Amino acid sequence: MIEDVVTPTGPYRLRLMCRSGTWAGPLADGSTASGWQRPDGRVVVRATSEAGITRARFMLALDDDTTGFHARFGRDPLLGATARRLTGYRPLRLATVSHAALRAMCGQLIEARRAMIIERSILRRLGTVVATREGLVALSPADLRADGLAISRATTLVRLVRSLDLERLRQHDTAVVLQRLGRERGIGPWSVGVIALEGLGRYDLGLVGDLGLVKLVSSLEGRWVEAGETEALLSRYEEWQGLAGQMLMLGWSRGLVPGADPDLGRRTRLRTNRAA
Repeated sequence: MIEDVVTPTGPYRLRLMCRSGTWAGPLADGSTASGWQRPDGRVVVRATSEAGITRARFMLALDDDTTGFHARFGRDPLLGATARRLTGYRPLRLATVSHAALRAMCGQLIEARRAMIIERSILRRLGTVVATREGLVALSPADLRADGLAISRATTLVRLVRSLDLERLRQHDTAVVLQRLGRERGIGPWSVGVIALEGLGRYDLGLVGDLGLVKLVSSLEGRWVEAGETEALLSRYEEWQGLAGQMLMLGWSRGLVPGADPDLGRRTRLRTNRAA
């Protein structure tokens, strides 16, 4: 076991990402990396190899400074209170881009709990806790359908992993990633956002159409909004929109977003459904 003590770049509070303050992340080689934050702010990272340490640092977002985000939006009318309260929060990442693509396909248009059930079922079929391209290309759409993934999404995922080395997307700017994935039938803005945020560690693409954001915007507008209307909210945060979207949903759940009652989105949808 190799240990590295890392000084995070910028504000960093692991307890905001892991309630216990201790992180454990499965890696593509079957091993597990771990991390915890010392009282002096430095993070102890352990893995079985130097490559594992490097991957764990990425998954923990230790080297991605968010100082600019907090300085710029600390007084934002919607996000400011959350940005101040949750200074040091960063979204955790997955070990492979392929796993992020799997998560994106599982999560399209369904509740998070159901999406996680499907994802775990597919991982059991793969015999691993980390999805890799090598594992996914061996599956057929019928295999994925048997695990609960809709056949259209199963077909999209199989086509994607067989035609594109997703891990190589790390080498390209976000604009190139967006253009390349945008050509794929069955992959929309939300899916691209998941791949960018959880697989590539990019903050400049938000989860357009995320159900949580739909509920948040609906609570602000007093009406049930369409998925595409979340883009206007995210776009105001420009190159930070991926991080901003995550922070807004966290802040909303804590009652930190002005004018957005955590229960209002649900009630708004009920009123809309009854009116329809």
